[in-house]
Amino acid sequence: MAMNHSIVSAAVQHARRARDANLAGFKELLRFPSISQDRACQPQLLACVDWLAAEMRRVGIENCRAIATAGNPVLYGDWLGAGDDKPTILIYAHYDVQPVGDASLWRTPPFEPTIVGDRLVARGAVDDKCGIWVNLKAVESLLAVSRKLPVNIKFIFEGEEELGSRNTAAFVQAHKEQLAADALIICDGPFSPQQPIIGTAVRGAVMGEVKVKGPLHDLHSGRYGGAVKNPLHYAARVIASFHDESGRVQIKGFYDDVIPLSHRQIRHMNELWKKMGPSMQRAAGVEAFFGDYLGVFAERTTAQPTLDVNGISGGYQGEGTRGIIPAEAGFKVTIRTVAGQDSDAMWERFVEHVMSFAEPGIDIAVELLSVAHPFLMPDDGREIRAIQQALKAVLGKEALLMRHGGSLPIGGILGRELDLPVTMFGYGSGDNSHAPNEFIFIEDLQAAIDVAIHLLFALGGDS
Repeated sequence: MAMNHSIVSAAVQHARRARDANLAGFKELLRFPSISQDRACQPQLLACVDWLAAEMRRVGIENCRAIATAGNPVLYGDWLGAGDDKPTILIYAHYDVQPVGDASLWRTPPFEPTIVGDRLVARGAVDDKCGIWVNLKAVESLLAVSRKLPVNIKFIFEGEEELGSRNTAAFVQAHKEQLAADALIICDGPFSPQQPIIGTAVRGAVMGEVKVKGPLHDLHSGRYGGAVKNPLHYAARVIASFHDESGRVQIKGFYDDVIPLSHRQIRHMNELWKKMGPSMQRAAGVEAFFGDYLGVFAERTTAQPTLDVNGISGGYQGEGTRGIIPAEAGFKVTIRTVAGQDSDAMWERFVEHVMSFAEPGIDIAVELLSVAHPFLMPDDGREIRAIQQALKAVLGKEALLMRHGGSLPIGGILGRELDLPVTMFGYGSGDNSHAPNEFIFIEDLQAAIDVAIHLLFALGGDS
């Protein structure tokens, strides 16, 4: 144990001495505009993959290669020299980033990393190039001082997370043997030294579109009003049918199969809400939330399924008015599913509900746009204990357990296909991940590397 402590200490000191070089390297990674949603950025995205592969080899990671998919490549590498008595950990992060959005809202160029006070501002800084960089620097530091790692590691760095991981399922199915491991850690998400958190559940997302059609073309409302059914009226009827006055969704079976929260999970959830609730309400810019009948805010937004209409279309949208009955109306929805539920089955329930409004003179068509499955993570397994141990060693505090209200398609894909326990622990201490002026706190980047070094030893069963 004393030897292990000495190696950990030496690795942490190595990382701290290399602080300036590590920051310079991170800036270099951030300069690549690896935007997966913009085909014009494809050359730069592939250049980012090549640069990362070279960096992984330089660090000492083996078998590094970009594996082709139907879309962007997955970057793979491993280090398997810890021995058969040590676990193999699959570590995931993604190198693709969100689009810039309105460039005029950026105070500094999005792909020219800029230090502003205590922040490093650049697209991808917290979502999720830090998840890659922190792990590489931890491995580099350990190999530099001891020439070995305390666990076997496999890395997969994805290039389509911001596209919903649409080609990743086929990749995982084709490479199950190569990706086999004892546990998966998803390094995508927030990192807060002030109050660390560990994700224990992620909701699924079912996204679809409904189109309501009436007459073959727009009709004069003076000539046909009161006699021809209006698609906008029927779209409104469907939308109004989704919730009752309390906010409860009225689709048959919508709340079936939900796994109830344990007392421990409820306690952690309430503690988090006390800390985060007021700031979240201020950020929402609303005077009050609804749905208290269904549970506290944190439970409603993370542990219960929800349905939201994201957009409505149809009829005349220009200036002034036009006296018409529109030929078509439509809307788009997102259904969030929770652990225990099947996203495909939820879509079937939704379709059955919507199609019940079809009748002579009104045709309804539904289209499934994307599906992500929910997944539940252990909240007291080996990996959680290892993370808590690493946080305690570096920050002097343990994490609260948190359910995520959003969705992460890759988690459901990897957990289902590889049949291994999933833990979510990010290294992104910052904000604005999908907004202008994305940033990471520079001091916290070093703390994250320290935690990652301790975590590798804790995962190997060493102090």
